[in-house]
Amino acid sequence: MLSITTRSEEETRRLGKDIAKLLKGGGVLALFGNLGSGKTTFIKGLARGFGIRKAITSPTFVLFRPYPITGKTFYHFDLYRLKTGRELEELGLNEILRNPKNIVVIEWPQKAKRFLPKGTIQIRFAYGKKSNERLINI
Repeated sequence: MLSITTRSEEETRRLGKDIAKLLKGGGVLALFGNLGSGKTTFIKGLARGFGIRKAITSPTFVLFRPYPITGKTFYHFDLYRLKTGRELEELGLNEILRNPKNIVVIEWPQKAKRFLPKGTIQIRFAYGKKSNERLINI
């Protein structure tokens, strides 16, 4: 496990951007953490690392947003308000996860536990001792 402490939103975004460089193929990232712990900030950096210039916001009310990138699609899921796993089936999560060209990032992945493939990268976010400090374990 890799443990990283970031001390600002910019550092958290930079970490996401750096991780994007490591995801040359597809992949699934499961982001765990309380509200405000840095998950969406990290995803904004990840998106920048993939060359996405659109403003990234958490898709809490639509559950996911796709972003085309060269030869792939980056999917940002936020399952915070999800009520049942059936909703994920209806959204086509299984098909999205099975496509090896997709890069999928899921906030609140505990709600999709049975769908997550082997090899899913788990990233845990926690508050640090100072207000802008975040403890990130990969």
